[in-house]
Amino acid sequence: MTVRIGTEKFDPGAESNAFLEHNAGAGAAVTFTGLVRSSPGDAVSSLTLECYPDLARNEIAAMIADAITRFGLIRATVIHRYGDMQPGEPIMQVMALAPHRKAAFDAAEFLMDYLKTGAPFWKKEATPEGEKWVDAKPDDDNARDRWLEK
Repeated sequence: MTVRIGTEKFDPGAESNAFLEHNAGAGAAVTFTGLVRSSPGDAVSSLTLECYPDLARNEIAAMIADAITRFGLIRATVIHRYGDMQPGEPIMQVMALAPHRKAAFDAAEFLMDYLKTGAPFWKKEATPEGEKWVDAKPDDDNARDRWLEK
């Protein structure tokens, strides 16, 4: 299990390749990379994520440990940035390695649903109308809640 929390940019392709170097017993790897989004109807000029790095690292490590047990993963990694970011830059990456594809996909989704709603990051977007703090959306909460039933 690996958790990296930091302000520095990372190369998603290089991270994925490094993750795949140690894949003994795996039949599937799933990688998800979240990017700073900006679109004409929802323009974002920058994104700032705030966190307490040690708290974030510890809480994400606990969630990864849960995912490893729940889905029978061989290994999982979460990379998450904080600080100021520009549209198109990677914010985070989740990688799950499992014996079979369903476990890898489910684990990656489980971790993403947690990161969107429960990880201790606070998100502020700068837009043409000014800055605003962003909360989890009801759809994000519903996605997370489906894991409570399992």
